[in-house]
Amino acid sequence: MTAESLFLLLVLPAASVHAGLWGVLALNLAYLRRQPSPSADSRPSLSVCIPARNEADNLRRLLPTLKNQNYPDLEILVWDDGSEDDTWEVLSTAESSRLTPLRGTDPPDGWVGKVHALYQCTREASGACYLFLDADAELRRSDALRQLVARHRSSRTQVSSGFPRLQGAALLLVSLVPHALLSSLPWPLVPRTQLPALSALNGQCWLVDRDVYHRHEPHAQVKNAVLEDVAIGRYLKRQGHAPTLLDVQDLVSIHMYDGFGEAWRGFRKNAYLLLGGTPSRFAVMYGGFLLSWLVAPLLSVWFLVSLYGLKAVTDRASGMPLYITVLAPLSYLLGLMLQIDSAVHHWNDRVRWKGRSVPSSARDEASPAPMNR
Repeated sequence: MTAESLFLLLVLPAASVHAGLWGVLALNLAYLRRQPSPSADSRPSLSVCIPARNEADNLRRLLPTLKNQNYPDLEILVWDDGSEDDTWEVLSTAESSRLTPLRGTDPPDGWVGKVHALYQCTREASGACYLFLDADAELRRSDALRQLVARHRSSRTQVSSGFPRLQGAALLLVSLVPHALLSSLPWPLVPRTQLPALSALNGQCWLVDRDVYHRHEPHAQVKNAVLEDVAIGRYLKRQGHAPTLLDVQDLVSIHMYDGFGEAWRGFRKNAYLLLGGTPSRFAVMYGGFLLSWLVAPLLSVWFLVSLYGLKAVTDRASGMPLYITVLAPLSYLLGLMLQIDSAVHHWNDRVRWKGRSVPSSARDEASPAPMNR
């Protein structure tokens, strides 16, 4: 094979990948901007369900913003998932009549902690609509819940996934989250196709009508899924409820991590699973990232310009600082290193998070586990 043939063999697939990324990004930005305006101020009873394991500091930031909400019929359920810090003290001393602290120890066999925590919250919830919110969230306005529910009610389905503002440390890594959310999954096609793989949720913030939730019990269906949000998004689409993505950056922010090491360990548990969760799938998807993020920019400056452009657009759309865009090549390089590190840890069953082992199953997490009866 000649050098020219090898060059074309690499450039043509890379060009196709880059063109696809730009196409998906353009579709998603137009989709978010064209979403219908919230309907009349519809305020059904709302249950906010929050999982909490070692989240004392985050809850000290989140709970006051929930207490200040002007939503009339609101209950807040927080499940302390066997925390080893002051989480229960923060919950039990919080001054809010709307808050119901719940407490458990380790989840039962076959359950992931977060999935079990949210499932337990829904056993106690009484609202007509459920909002699942991570403990590291923060509501940015006193009418945030009213706006969230109004936008949810105006969406195309009874399941809505939020696109919040991401804050905190390690933004070089964190900025890859909105980058992937906006450039990898064509959200306008989610309700227009039958393919379950073309669906997902953002587990940091999502809403579902109570009747839909209890008709399908999604957390019980994916009880052992580390990527429970992806699995639930695909499962609900199979049941006829394709999720809608809502831009809620003006309403919700997520303080993801306090330091680079914590961020690395947090992403380590997910990265391998996001790239297929099996050695063969990982090899194919990682090869695509390696080609488009590293090899192609070394072959042509236009690929480097394309990468900078993609990162600049997604960084601006997600409110990232300018210096994060300037350092885009470093973000991509860290992403490639993180994916390899995640794969190695999963292959050796050495992934841990918040003091617990993370399942390293090679099965497709989008396939629902049998439901407990």
